[in-house]
Amino acid sequence: METPVHDPSASPQPVQAQQSPSLPRKRQTYDFKFGSILGEGSYSTVLSATEISTGRHFAVKMLDKRHIVREKKTKYVTVERDVLNRIHHPFVIKLFYTFQDDHSLYFVLELAAHGDLLGYLKQVGRFEMDSARFYMAEVVCGVKFLHDNGVIHRDLKPENILLSKSKHIKIADFGTAKILDSSTTPSSEPSRRASFVGTAEYCSPELLNDREASHASDVWAIGCIMYQLLVGQPPFRGSNEYQTFQCIIQLKYMIPDEIDADSASLIKDILKIVPKDRPGLTQVQAYAFFNGVEWVGLEKREAPVLRQLDPLLNGVNDEDNVDRLADDIDELELFDSSGNSGYDKKTSDEDHDQS
Repeated sequence: METPVHDPSASPQPVQAQQSPSLPRKRQTYDFKFGSILGEGSYSTVLSATEISTGRHFAVKMLDKRHIVREKKTKYVTVERDVLNRIHHPFVIKLFYTFQDDHSLYFVLELAAHGDLLGYLKQVGRFEMDSARFYMAEVVCGVKFLHDNGVIHRDLKPENILLSKSKHIKIADFGTAKILDSSTTPSSEPSRRASFVGTAEYCSPELLNDREASHASDVWAIGCIMYQLLVGQPPFRGSNEYQTFQCIIQLKYMIPDEIDADSASLIKDILKIVPKDRPGLTQVQAYAFFNGVEWVGLEKREAPVLRQLDPLLNGVNDEDNVDRLADDIDELELFDSSGNSGYDKKTSDEDHDQS
């Protein structure tokens, strides 16, 4: 059963507690006029909001307390708060306030007025080279700052890259991020087993093999995003999540002929199976794809005007999915050479053992 969305405006307005004059007053729901829903997740709702005293506009992420406790999501909430308190950068979403009431936790965030990069991409089909270079430079710059300050995002994808009023990027959604401490090695070669986090199309091969995420895992996702901006769809796609994972671990993708050599070179070097074979972000910045980019003051540049382009064909279609499904069935040996179902054979063997 779905958890009903709590309406913060319906909460009783508490008596304001007296605080020391030297401390800023903690915000509460009555400090904001809430507007439309900007987005929804499994345990959160993002609302537009206006601060009544100043007229400033924000996005307020409202997290359901009961769901967080029931689904053991407390760690995700604290990690997101800690990352946003630690990281201050033009290409990372800014956290202004946090507070809570009986029902919810609230993160008052910078408002990204133009939605996310995926929505923008859907409007135009794919990006021209110069536009892709502009946005990928901002993504690389923002993620490099995260890495330099001990944070691995672990779920980079176009939906988590928001666009400000001036159409510059704002990296968001740090619930699954990893904060490195002094005893943690941020190497490009994962060593520990870990549970899978992330999104299928942007997930690196090492995560599918139950390895810990590293800087190189974020670099892989950057390569997938770059490909998607230029082509109009992700490099690894199957008809279901399992088939997408098979494409990733077998490195089954193709670069359309229309993609220029500099772009193709960077994509190929990033999308390497072995994490240590991928370039670091400082190396990525030096690739020919980014020639002409002035890395200092990117946030002050005027964002490009995008024009509509048809997505490119990347060789992935329904027929390919059918062929891959047939290959997967053969590999799993669901049928033996006589045509008998492997599942039936396994079942009859188990039944025999139990008799």
